[in-house]
Amino acid sequence: MSDVAAQYEAYPYPARDPADEKKRLITGSPSHPFEMDHFLFAGRRDWSKPLRALVAGGGTGDGLIQLAQVMTDLGRPYQITYLDLSTAAREIAEDRARVRGLTGITFLTGSLLDAPDHGPFDYIDCCGVLHHLPEPQAGFDALSAALSPGGGIGLMVYAPYGRSGVYPLQQAFGALFDGVPPGDRLAGAKAVFASVPEGHPFKRNPHLVDHNQSDAGFYDLLLHTQDRPYNVGELTGTLTSAGLELVSFTQPALYDLARLLPKGMALPDGLDRGQQMGLAEKLRGTIKTHVAYAVPKGRAATAQARPTDLSLVPQLKGVPVAKLAQAVAAKGQVRMTQGAETVVEALPKSSASLIAGINGRRSLSDIAAATRLDPIAFQARWRPIDRVLGDWGMLLYARPAG
Repeated sequence: MSDVAAQYEAYPYPARDPADEKKRLITGSPSHPFEMDHFLFAGRRDWSKPLRALVAGGGTGDGLIQLAQVMTDLGRPYQITYLDLSTAAREIAEDRARVRGLTGITFLTGSLLDAPDHGPFDYIDCCGVLHHLPEPQAGFDALSAALSPGGGIGLMVYAPYGRSGVYPLQQAFGALFDGVPPGDRLAGAKAVFASVPEGHPFKRNPHLVDHNQSDAGFYDLLLHTQDRPYNVGELTGTLTSAGLELVSFTQPALYDLARLLPKGMALPDGLDRGQQMGLAEKLRGTIKTHVAYAVPKGRAATAQARPTDLSLVPQLKGVPVAKLAQAVAAKGQVRMTQGAETVVEALPKSSASLIAGINGRRSLSDIAAATRLDPIAFQARWRPIDRVLGDWGMLLYARPAG
């Protein structure tokens, strides 16, 4: 058994108790159906057609459970294949699904490199796995081969700059505890970690928290034997080699170079989109994971929903409509927590009435009509809402249930 396989048998990740499914649903990105519709299907997927999905390297099941539960709640048909090397992780994911009474899931133990044998799929979730493969490009290639031509992938890979301090400790612990069984390896590393100076880049990095949350989190973050991060350029290059194209990161504001430059400073000439995002990643310095959606080559330009189409239905994700509208009306701004940081974006107070009109079923044209705005005036008023809420991943365009 490889070191990686032994790790996930001993410490399935992330640490989850199936009994907790009775109390809460863990949600996030990627793999929320509204987000998938927005980034992959231009906000227009016909959800009456069953979604055939693969959760590749599903671990203890966060992405799987979110997707299956939300699809169930929305009354949308689906067939999901779960695939992971770890028997221990699969059993936890199965128990979580059982507690919720979720059906339509096939659980398989195996490698994501075998994904094409189970496809094709309309959607593939691969979160936190590709960067742990001995040859990550082979993983990207396999997922690409398992995807239907009109489908898409939601993925997460590690990023280098927000994980400052991780890799020196991984290397040091790897040398100190080479060949040591997982339990002894964890105990030894924790003892050494307690003596690491407070000035170490890792201990000064407020964005890293997994090591404080569980033994599985400590092991996955600091004792992993196969772990490589991707900067923006490396990720887009790897996608290209796999026959895929980046549609967008789920929070494009993080990669917006203009947001990081002084007011009035022009962007340098000759920078393409990828170069701009790469510079923004370096200037921001806090991005620890890249969460993104990708599609087969040739589809990226038309995959994402655009608010210039007033027939689209806006959906708010992760924030109550009334509370947001009230905050904008009162202060003319939106406050967001991004990891260890608070982000404040200005938004005209007049935006509040338009935000209040979002109910998950009204189209943009319906909201415009209710506020007695002609299409041109509405677009002018909606544009800053889309730039702030859309760029930070809170505003999506997706077909409602039914």
